[in-house]
Amino acid sequence: MYILLALIAAAAIGIGLHFLLPHRDERGAVLTPGVAVAVAAAAYSGLTWAQWGEGNVWLWVVTLVASAAAAAAVTFVLASRRTRHDAEERRRAGIA
Repeated sequence: MYILLALIAAAAIGIGLHFLLPHRDERGAVLTPGVAVAVAAAAYSGLTWAQWGEGNVWLWVVTLVASAAAAAAVTFVLASRRTRHDAEERRRAGIA
């Protein structure tokens, strides 16, 4: 049941990262929160299987930091690749 709290917190972190990271118009609104929630679910599940209890503060810290780091990394990489690809396509088509 506590996993829901971790997933809600990861979604909130992902929404915040969506608005903080550059190239917001180059990606969907669900990408960053979706990655954050997926990573948080995997991390929380894996750590509870490793016998880290819900009362362990490190379970929460590792889960939320991992979700924020992964979401920021994936978002930054995909947005920069999209920007680069779009510029290349504009140059190839003679638009820019």
